Order: sequence, then C-alpha cells, then structure tokens
Amino acid sequence: MRRRFKSYVIEDLEIIDAGAEGKAVGKHEGKAVFVPFCVPGDIVDVQITNMSKGYMEGRVVALKKPSLHRIEPTCQHFGLCGGCKWQILDYPHQLFYKQKQVSDNFKHIGKFEYPEVLPIIGSEKQFYYRNKLEYT
Repeated sequence: MRRRFKSYVIEDLEIIDAGAEGKAVGKHEGKAVFVPFCVPGDIVDVQITNMSKGYMEGRVVALKKPSLHRIEPTCQHFGLCGGCKWQILDYPHQLFYKQKQVSDNFKHIGKFEYPEVLPIIGSEKQFYYRNKLEYT
C-alpha cells in the first residue's frame, strides 16, 4: 500500500528561476520546487502540495521578501483566468526568462546546445491584447 503524502511548509524559500507555465522555481534539499505566483528573487514560505521523486509543487502561504522585479498586476483577473501568468514580473525580466526558457528547452528536452537564441522582441503594447497560436 502506498504511503499517503503529508503536506508541510518550507520556510524562507528563495525563488531562483522562472519555469514553464508561469511557475517559479526554488530549490530545497536538492529538489526543484515549482510555485505559481512568484518571481525570481522572492523569499516565500511555501505549502508543499505535491511531491515526486525529483521535484515538489507548492503554493505560497507568505511572501516574506518581494523581489526587486516584482510589480503589481494590472489585470483585475490576474490569478483567475491564466492568461497573464507573468504579469507580476517586470517586462524586461519577462522577456529575459522567456528567452531563457527557449534555450533551456533545447538543452533539456531536445538534448542539444543551440548555438544562439536570438533575443525576444518585446511588444510596444504590454497589456490589453491577446496573441494565441495553435499548431496541429
């Protein structure tokens, strides 16, 4: 019979990176901790909600020290609809982490080093628009 997971709180977790799906990443005891609604540089207390062999998932229970790159979200629906997951991170850092995510995906998923990823060209209009692409 499988042991039941017991949730616990990690205190003073430093968020060190931005990951996929708008989640931020911290490290605890050698495992990646994926946490939504955080930005790199935040210091947070995290309630662990799921644990796997190589990673954990959690939710913020306290924002101890906000990152210098954290901003107030503009959208009144932030956190509800899922369309603006990076809105609490200032725009230049959004572009940086999105570019980093492309490079990381080539490296970890594609298993090769891409020689150069061109910089992401930011939009003049940061809010009140939507781009959606679907590929078959």
